[in-house]
Amino acid sequence: MSDLKAAALEYHMSPRPGKTSVELTKPTSSARDLALAYSPGVAEPVREIADDPALAYKYTNKGNLVAVVSDGTAVLGLGDTGPLASKPVMEGKAVLFKRFAGVDVFDIEVASESPQAFIDTVRRISITFGGINLEDIKAPECFDIERALIEQCDIPVFHDDQHGTAIVTAAGMLNALDIAGKKLEDAKIVCLGAGAAATACMKLLISLGAKLENIYMVDRKGVIHSGRDDLNQYKAAFAHATDQHTLEQAMEGADVFVGLSGPNLLSAENLKRMADNPIVFASSNPDPEIRPELAHATRSDVIMATGRSDYPNQVNNVLCFPFIFRGALDVRATRINEEMKIAAVHAVRELAKLPCPAEVCAAYGLEKLEFGRNYILPKPIDSRLITLVADAVARAAIDSGVATLPYPENYPLQSVDDVFKF
Repeated sequence: MSDLKAAALEYHMSPRPGKTSVELTKPTSSARDLALAYSPGVAEPVREIADDPALAYKYTNKGNLVAVVSDGTAVLGLGDTGPLASKPVMEGKAVLFKRFAGVDVFDIEVASESPQAFIDTVRRISITFGGINLEDIKAPECFDIERALIEQCDIPVFHDDQHGTAIVTAAGMLNALDIAGKKLEDAKIVCLGAGAAATACMKLLISLGAKLENIYMVDRKGVIHSGRDDLNQYKAAFAHATDQHTLEQAMEGADVFVGLSGPNLLSAENLKRMADNPIVFASSNPDPEIRPELAHATRSDVIMATGRSDYPNQVNNVLCFPFIFRGALDVRATRINEEMKIAAVHAVRELAKLPCPAEVCAAYGLEKLEFGRNYILPKPIDSRLITLVADAVARAAIDSGVATLPYPENYPLQSVDDVFKF
């Protein structure tokens, strides 16, 4: 057994199984406390909520509670492990929500016989929560599931594998393009992979100014182009007329490579085909499409990002999803829309340009971190994420008309400790 495997299993097992628990927020030391917590006192908020359902936000934990829900069909890089085996990941997501944004989470693993059964289950329990984070659901079912739940629920529904990845990728991409002296609207982009994350990444880049005709999405059969007759509706949205039908052809003169596929699928030869100052986001985890060592040995001018924490420029969803929900919950948004996602992109992007605090540098064993080729994205432990991203998302929700509360009195938050200060 490897050291990592042994350590990971011990971590999840001891001193008690799992990574989360339920904490009490009210005193329970006296008979009166218990009478208020349960019978007979609990009847009073029940009556209030029965008369006005919105009061559930005042008398229960609904407003700070998110469901992290999975069917276990696309767990990490492990594939369809089933819902029960996905539970450690969902608990892990709960840890990140709580640690970075003070958001409470119930992880819910659903053994569903069909996408419709999953939709029905989540819709029926959605009134318990202030938001729903969908996780590790395979494509293309995840697209239909998310769309249906957004339509059927009156709280934010967000599939992090799609949009969290897209937001962080876009933030880093805009910064990398700035450093390379290029513009998004002019960039030739090759995306290896055509699943949930790839689709969301390309859609968001288009929202930010990328041109569809400059995007070459590649699946197992080659470039997705208008001459193919084997495309589902999600892939067909990226098809356009081109005579570049192979990955090798698409890589000629490409400014950007986005890998959301599998390990070692970008060869040194294809990297050489790219334009000057190529930008490579090799996000396959744990093994990227090309190892940074090989990429830098092949091209000294490459700007490189991966999904790994042991290399610079980690594309890590924790840079956005806790704070997107924080901002959405705090203005009681009914959904997370495109405006809120774009606001998160720019907030994450701009944070990387600010001087990095000494304590963040020290945590990574560095004397300093400065905006540049090896620092295009902030670090997850940067406490300013909750300040900047939650604030930007809350403001975007208000400006776009999906917020049902005004701008919070305690904003901008300075830390997780500020969440319940008013």
